[in-house]
Amino acid sequence: MPQSQPKFVILDRDGVVNLDSDHFIKTPDEWVPITGSLEAIATLNQAGYRVVIASNQSGIGRGLFEMSALNAMHEKMYKALANLGGRVEAVFFCPHTAADNCDCRKPKPGLFEQIGERFGVELRAVPVVGDSLRDLEAGVAVGCIPHLVRTGKGAKTLAKGGLPAGTRVHDDLAAFAQWLIAGDHAHKSPAP
Repeated sequence: MPQSQPKFVILDRDGVVNLDSDHFIKTPDEWVPITGSLEAIATLNQAGYRVVIASNQSGIGRGLFEMSALNAMHEKMYKALANLGGRVEAVFFCPHTAADNCDCRKPKPGLFEQIGERFGVELRAVPVVGDSLRDLEAGVAVGCIPHLVRTGKGAKTLAKGGLPAGTRVHDDLAAFAQWLIAGDHAHKSPAP
């Protein structure tokens, strides 16, 4: 990645940042961060990374919750992050169901294309972190480097196999952040 371009990381939300549910996360009370995930985002920020979330939120399209509930969940996340010195630049989400056949529902790359346009960045080699195959496929379609976490649906996704070539697997977002930052330091170290 050219040094002039800011460093980005794109994260899925449910199962990566917060606990997931087969019944959808519908209220701020149901939005519970995974242990260490918010600290991991703050650590990434402190290492110079801009963190963006790309999330399917078909619960809106299904009528399970309103935009106001989604906004309240994100407000809770923003406040909790701010208390740790961290931030998410933006949350890009797809409110549609699979039946809508939109371009933004992962595994289609529409959300990622929107991120690239909004921030004016080339997403090639930007890490994408998800707990499902569709998270990784959407990122890989625009040149992102896939990273699977075992949290959320990650362990089941790993067991199913069929991950994109080059996918790295991490226990959780904190382990990913530690790995990424350690790699940055290795690249900056002078040759012996």
